Amino acid sequence: MAADYQKLAGNLTSFYDFTAKTVLYVGAGGRQLLDPAVKNRRLIAIDRDAGSLAGLNIEAVAADFEEVRLHGDVVYFEFCLHEMRDPLKALQHARALAPDTVVFDHSPGSEWIFLGAEEEQVGRSTAAMVAFGIRRRVSLHMEQRFQDYAELLAKVKGQGEVAIERARRFEGAAGIEIPMDCELVLL
Repeated sequence: MAADYQKLAGNLTSFYDFTAKTVLYVGAGGRQLLDPAVKNRRLIAIDRDAGSLAGLNIEAVAADFEEVRLHGDVVYFEFCLHEMRDPLKALQHARALAPDTVVFDHSPGSEWIFLGAEEEQVGRSTAAMVAFGIRRRVSLHMEQRFQDYAELLAKVKGQGEVAIERARRFEGAAGIEIPMDCELVLL
């Protein structure tokens, strides 16, 4: 598997206490990082991709986040704020729905983000968080690991031709490790 999801999940639960809270979990398709052992008051998975929510045994809403009108204690964005059309608008909407917003996403300058050709998107989301007002931030360093070039290519090909071209430097390689810097932010 690519990243160490157990380590990422541990960092998340030590950064913010989701216990006994109503959590609006944005980008929840696959429910990767929010520890199922944490006893939330209510956990609502939100993802625009209805198929990615299939099989979750929690309340799920298939919609663009901007369409959601549910309220909670915290809005949690999991590696998706940078993919939103207008990250600042998404954060403003989050503030209207809950007093706390937690963002777990990529850091600008991350080699993984360069490889995936997402520098502009991550730059926009980071600028939006700074403009919105950061209460607390923790930077993390991880690695994306792949057995071989084919596994890496399968992961990045959905990012387009630039990402595919950038990944070609690993063609023929095995045991690939790519640094991935990310951050947890409380707004």
